[in-house]
Amino acid sequence: MILDLFLKFYIHTQLFLRRRDGASAIEYVIIVAIVALVIIGFGTGLGDKIKGVFQKVSDALPAAT
Repeated sequence: MILDLFLKFYIHTQLFLRRRDGASAIEYVIIVAIVALVIIGFGTGLGDKIKGVFQKVSDALPAAT
């Protein structure tokens, strides 16, 4: 999934650099910036939740002897 995201980002970057339309290029930059902010926002909160789940599982397991 992440690899597909990077591939799409690379393709859109290449298309952006080859475009000659000023307005369309600016729109792409705005869309990419918004998507990046959303990914960062969800990633930060999601990471803490995943860490909490693994901590609960770790606490519930008996200690190894």
